Amino acid sequence: MYLLALGMFIFEIGTLAHDDLQRKTDWKHARSDRVGAMAATQYVGPGDQTVSLAGSVYAEITDGRVSLAELEEMAAQGDAWPLVDGTGRVYGDFVITAIDERHAHLMADGRARRIDFGIDLLRVDDPAAAGGAAFA
Repeated sequence: MYLLALGMFIFEIGTLAHDDLQRKTDWKHARSDRVGAMAATQYVGPGDQTVSLAGSVYAEITDGRVSLAELEEMAAQGDAWPLVDGTGRVYGDFVITAIDERHAHLMADGRARRIDFGIDLLRVDDPAAAGGAAFA
């Protein structure tokens, strides 16, 4: 069983098990100021969809540096990857826009006992082309 998959990268205890998943979806509304009244708005379509993952990986369980390096390679390719959770829910295709890491409790050789990480993803596919059901 896995928590989440981004392309062929599996988020689980043996790689990177995230503690937190935050998803944000925006909708665009154009605004037009009016004299003596509130601005008029018009819905113009879907906005950005982002997913942020946060967690910690411990050296006693796995070497998180290897998993983070693999995600950095995926990000450097600039490709979109399908995001699917452990229940089979498909979120859509996402690119990696940022990876944050903080190394703590360093050992004598400089390796961290704990690496806290954050990964930001941006949806890049067109929901209409996918039948609009990716977030249903």
